[in-house]
Amino acid sequence: MRLSILTLLISNFIFAQAQYPKDSFRPPLDIPMQLSGNFGELRPNHFHAGFDLKTNQREGLNVYAIADGYVSRIKISTFGNGKCIYITHSNGYTSVYGHLQSTVGPIQDYVKKEHYAAKAYEIEVFPKPNELPVTKGQIIGLSGNTGSSEGPHLHFEIRDSKTEFVINPIFFGFDKNINDSKKPTISSLYVYPLFNATVNQSKQPLLLNMALQKDGTYLAGKVKTNGKIGFGINATDTDDVSFNKNGVFNVSTFVNGNQNYNYQFNTYSFDEMRFINALIDYPRYKKYGQRIQKLFMDEPFALSIIKTDSLRGIITTEPNLETLYRIEVSDYFGNQSTINVPVEYDTAAPIVKEEPNTSKYFIRYNKDSNFEKENMSVFFPAGTFYDDFNMNFDVKNNRIYIHDDTVPVHSNFTITIKDSTYTESLKDKLFIARISGKSNTFNGTLRKGNVYTSKAKVLGQYGLVLDTIPPVIRIAKPIQDKWISDVKKIEFSIGDSLSGIKSYNGYLNGSWVLFEYENKTRKITHVFDDAFLAEGANDLKIEVIDNVGNSTIFETRFFRSQQK
Repeated sequence: MRLSILTLLISNFIFAQAQYPKDSFRPPLDIPMQLSGNFGELRPNHFHAGFDLKTNQREGLNVYAIADGYVSRIKISTFGNGKCIYITHSNGYTSVYGHLQSTVGPIQDYVKKEHYAAKAYEIEVFPKPNELPVTKGQIIGLSGNTGSSEGPHLHFEIRDSKTEFVINPIFFGFDKNINDSKKPTISSLYVYPLFNATVNQSKQPLLLNMALQKDGTYLAGKVKTNGKIGFGINATDTDDVSFNKNGVFNVSTFVNGNQNYNYQFNTYSFDEMRFINALIDYPRYKKYGQRIQKLFMDEPFALSIIKTDSLRGIITTEPNLETLYRIEVSDYFGNQSTINVPVEYDTAAPIVKEEPNTSKYFIRYNKDSNFEKENMSVFFPAGTFYDDFNMNFDVKNNRIYIHDDTVPVHSNFTITIKDSTYTESLKDKLFIARISGKSNTFNGTLRKGNVYTSKAKVLGQYGLVLDTIPPVIRIAKPIQDKWISDVKKIEFSIGDSLSGIKSYNGYLNGSWVLFEYENKTRKITHVFDDAFLAEGANDLKIEVIDNVGNSTIFETRFFRSQQK
């Protein structure tokens, strides 16, 4: 029955996959398509939602609308996708173009108008269908490196316009733009003893040896166990051109020929993104930077791409019965790597014991939990975590110690700190920070009298931090009382060492003017516009405010000739 259910699910998926239009969309760039990141690739706290397309390591390439439609959303952010355009198409899909250097033409005119209407660099607007129509092949922007991009490229997505689920762009005919004859690489295989089982005389996860066979498959070393076990792999994929280690497309496992676990990176919602921390061996990732994809669920979690049986991918061994476990990892083009793992029952006593547990508190992931000591407390709503675990908790030296960041957190928990030691004038200068060594990370903090509360998504040390130091503003090249008629733009560095910058504003001759912020360099830049410039003397003011209200103002006067 389990196999037939799986087969039905997979068959339905293949049928749905065939419904995507193959010839409706053109590529968003006019250079050969090369991927630096693919759909479903494992990223910090999320799965990658589209393609990262290489732009020859430079900015400024034309970005094209992949089909007729209209610009339905524009988001300009200092993080995430940076400058980003969304185009809704008549066939039910929306295309997304991120990390742009700039928009162009009527779109840029619209964006500029919205910046000045909001008096802000970061904006999110939703044009009406008749405001910004586009045609297939129209230049909509220039490729860039804005937002959280780590190098020049174009982030490209396709979404279902109604559900906003992201869909693998490979389904829309872009497979013909990619050459891939290489099998995925499985660089490591781990076995996990579960529910007090022993595996190869160990109570801890083990790395298994793999030997290449004549038929191109791999044979793992024999697994001997006396209970329930699960497996995990480190797997990546490359194509014939890009050579980046990208994510794999499909992973399937079989027990004695019957499929018991599968996931395929086809489509999912943004609400599911954080389940990556349940899919991988998160403690190993935090300790060693290695993302092992678990092929079982300790506890069920709602990641829709996973199809499994009632045992959630966990293998149960029994006396006098041998089991053959098989892992198949494939890309979209059918290139496949296979590992066969022989498993047998064994009652040998463990040599490697479980890691000692010194934690005093037990957390049930599906129950509310509250811990309080002295003037500090933490509250975990049900569903904050993926699994039950033993937690360390303490309060000392004005800090609350909430385990450590090797346990993944799915949703917000609440930290509360009561403090009456500061004067009234300083109370609003306090914030709850995550403390790591000498680093303090700001958490949005609400104060009611002497009680401070904050939401967090990372375990660790927290405490109240006082910030009375105003932000810093530095001009790249001083212009005080200088003639700068030929200068096209002006640049400042801004920063704040404690609570961080909340807002900044620039004013030219008393009028608000747009400064663009680049978070990677912490610089703001204004491109001079004749509409705000005066003949002769011009007054410029920059004001920067941090997250607890400290502010700094920089003022200067320069001269400029408007005569052409």
